[in-house]
Amino acid sequence: MVHSESFLRLLMRRQLRLSIASAAAFLVALLGMPLLNYFAPTFMATRVGGFTLSWLILGVLFFPFVWIISWIFIQRSIALEDEEVAEVRRGKEQAK
Repeated sequence: MVHSESFLRLLMRRQLRLSIASAAAFLVALLGMPLLNYFAPTFMATRVGGFTLSWLILGVLFFPFVWIISWIFIQRSIALEDEEVAEVRRGKEQAK
């Protein structure tokens, strides 16, 4: 067997933390907009480039923010997998 149960449990725990962090970043952005509009309406009504700040964030910046979250998630997920592959290789080399 290549992976022990504790090895897989550790990998799953790391992936869960990564998933929770990504979801939290998304939820902060998603829930932050209505909260900013409620608690700082004057600030969110500020005009930037012909748009109110609220619409600029929602209509223009939100999509790239989600892409950035996704990109970071993918990069870190690949790094976790690479770490696990390296650990397996070290284990095989030590067994020889």
